[in-house]
Amino acid sequence: MTRAVLFDTETTGLDPLHGDRVIEIAAIELHNDLPTSKTFHCLIDPERDIPADASRIHGITSADVAGKPTFAAIADDLLEFFGEDPLIAHNAAFDFGFLDAELGRIGRPRLDRARMLDTLALAKTRFPGMPNSLDALCRRFEIDLSARTTHNALLDCKLLAEVYVELTGGRQRGFDLNADSALALVEYQQIGERAQHLMPVSEAEAAAHAEFVATIKNPVWAVGH
Repeated sequence: MTRAVLFDTETTGLDPLHGDRVIEIAAIELHNDLPTSKTFHCLIDPERDIPADASRIHGITSADVAGKPTFAAIADDLLEFFGEDPLIAHNAAFDFGFLDAELGRIGRPRLDRARMLDTLALAKTRFPGMPNSLDALCRRFEIDLSARTTHNALLDCKLLAEVYVELTGGRQRGFDLNADSALALVEYQQIGERAQHLMPVSEAEAAAHAEFVATIKNPVWAVGH
């Protein structure tokens, strides 16, 4: 089973090289591109103020992160959750850049760019010249945005997980995007496969089938026999 981790960050601003810091990080585990119940989420004390302009975007204020752990305190747990698996994010270079800066401050190596999978790049390839923000993609794929009043990292991860599935092949509408639904779909398919082998056939049905098959000229299954 293929594992990946989809993640998102919220920050004090746009430039990690000029003092902006991570204040929230959320991550969701994916197996075969479907989310499991395993998540990572925490608010982080950035050890500086959060500008009002940033708070208007994500809704997080300095009071919200007062007393929360620093990045140094959560780094080991975060890296353990990431493991060695691919890391998926929307506009991934932004999130990777911020995490690299935070990791550098505590003497840890930067994230391997070979692990980076950018859903924004995927979207631009599939929908060139069109708006490809998370909001725009959710509307395009008819994903419910009603709860997204601010850029909450965990909610954004959940929405992005749905977008990612659509970008990488889509899913049947009517199936919820969660581990239980994925398991139910697999079980349903397995039941169908077993039914193909176990469906009882009466003698009359077998005779009727044989009679029909005899009318077919040069059937493909008879080639070479």
